[in-house]
Amino acid sequence: MSVLTVEPGLGGQRIRLAQLPPLSLYVHIPWCIRKCPYCDFNSHELKSDLAEDRYIDALIADLEASLPHVWGRKVHTVFFGGGTPSLFSPEALDRFLSSARALLPIEADAEITLEANPGTFETAKFAAFRALGINRLSVGIQSFDPQRLQAIGRVHDDREAHRAVDIAREHFDNFNLDLMYALPGQGIDGALADVDTAIAAGAPHISAYHLTIEPNTYFHRHTPVVPDDDVAAAMQSGIEMRLADAGYANYETSAFAQPSRQAQHNVNYWQFGDYLGIGAGAHGKLSLRDRIFRQMRHKHPREYMERALAGNAVQTEADVTPAELPFEFMMNALRLREGFELTTFTERTGLPLNAVVRELEEAERRGLLERDHRRARPTERGRRFLNDLLQVFLR
Repeated sequence: MSVLTVEPGLGGQRIRLAQLPPLSLYVHIPWCIRKCPYCDFNSHELKSDLAEDRYIDALIADLEASLPHVWGRKVHTVFFGGGTPSLFSPEALDRFLSSARALLPIEADAEITLEANPGTFETAKFAAFRALGINRLSVGIQSFDPQRLQAIGRVHDDREAHRAVDIAREHFDNFNLDLMYALPGQGIDGALADVDTAIAAGAPHISAYHLTIEPNTYFHRHTPVVPDDDVAAAMQSGIEMRLADAGYANYETSAFAQPSRQAQHNVNYWQFGDYLGIGAGAHGKLSLRDRIFRQMRHKHPREYMERALAGNAVQTEADVTPAELPFEFMMNALRLREGFELTTFTERTGLPLNAVVRELEEAERRGLLERDHRRARPTERGRRFLNDLLQVFLR
């Protein structure tokens, strides 16, 4: 079992992990056809030719430079996120995956996910993605209503949304449809109609996100009229009921899956696993036996490529201190409906459970958490008021 030790002369507590957590690989591809007005991700509108070959060279160089941190560890999942990774050609992604497999032991049955947006869907292209080993798609539908799509600045229309679902279903037996609710001008019936369409399409996994107005976005500067909190809450409840009735388990705050179709890459995040993040602006969290640290790559694609090819893609690297670890762990694990096994806290943080006993008891007292000798999980109240639950662990 992992323990937290106090070593004389080191000025306090030191992390000691008995075993390292599962490792995932996240690959960020930053370009989009157009920047969505609600998006605060590191994405950049494609205004000239796609620097595909140079960017793949940079990703491979970034991965090579990262090997000392992950040497010999198996990669359980790979996720191409963005941006719009489906803008890249199958040949480019094949070149990256071939190099990655040569550098790292990627499990033969690893879940390999590609984010894709309607408007980039071509039958032959997605057949080629499947042939090179990508075995899961995450499709950014957001809505099947043409007026709602226009209101949130999406580049596709409802016909392209339906076509994307058809192509995904034809070539992938494992795919996710991203939906958003509480959109400008949307009513409860419209939000539920989107979910009904996704269910009827047979999507094995559905993600339903509340539209949030984030700083440094167009919508933050020019805020649209959106449904009020009561209507949004009714949408959320209705969506959860529809999906439950259709056999989807709401295993994470915004994620719903048919049996055995949970997103393994995301589950690793929420269980405080490790992930190596490469690509422009990518974040990563890695563990060594005696430290846990986070990294961020340079954000602008041009600067990232220059830096990565020179061997220094990492812009910042900082340890997660023992004092920060409880909140960092809970911020992820308490998004899961089933919470976490108590032993997992120690295994993933290197801290003894008594480091958070006071906070666990306080969360129980407030009715936000329930636990037994094996597991702690958020109550329904804790899931509804997740920020209040997490605040208990913020020091």
